[in-house]
Amino acid sequence: MTGALLQRGILFGLLWWIAVEGRQDAWGMGLVAATTATGVSLVMLPPGKNSVSPGGLFGFLGFFVWQSVKGGVQVAAIALRGRLDLRPTVIELPLVLPPGLPRVLLACVLGLMPGTVGICLSNDRLRLHVLDERLPVTTVVRAMEAHIARMFGSKGAA
Repeated sequence: MTGALLQRGILFGLLWWIAVEGRQDAWGMGLVAATTATGVSLVMLPPGKNSVSPGGLFGFLGFFVWQSVKGGVQVAAIALRGRLDLRPTVIELPLVLPPGLPRVLLACVLGLMPGTVGICLSNDRLRLHVLDERLPVTTVVRAMEAHIARMFGSKGAA
C-alpha cells in the first residue's frame, strides 16, 4: 500500500507539474489536487488489481502515438477528398480482453483515435462508430487489444 501511495502521489504530482508548465506558484493547489487524486485512485483502483507492466505501458504508448498520427493522416486525406466520399458505419466487435479496466481503457482509447468513437461497451462486445468503413479499424482494435493485454499482463489477446 505504501509503495502504491508513493508511486501514485509522484505520478499525480508530475501530471500537475506538467499541466501548470512548472509554475512554482501553482503548487499550493497542486498539493491538494495531487493528494485528492491519489486518495481517489487508491479507493477506485486498489493496489494489486490490474497492475501495469512498465514495458507493456511503453509499448502501448508507442503504438497509441503511432496510430494517432497515422489515423490523423488518414482522416485528413478523407477530408481533402471531399465529404461525398465518406462511408460512415457502425461496427460491432467481440472483445477478448478481460472485463473491467482493460476493456474500459480500450473503449476510451479508441474514442481518442481519429475516425472512431465507442458507442456501447456491453459484456464482451464493443460497438464503434467509424468515420469511413474503408479504414482498417478491426485491425487497429485487435492490435490495441494485444497491447493492452501485454500492459496488464493478461492472456486475453494474442
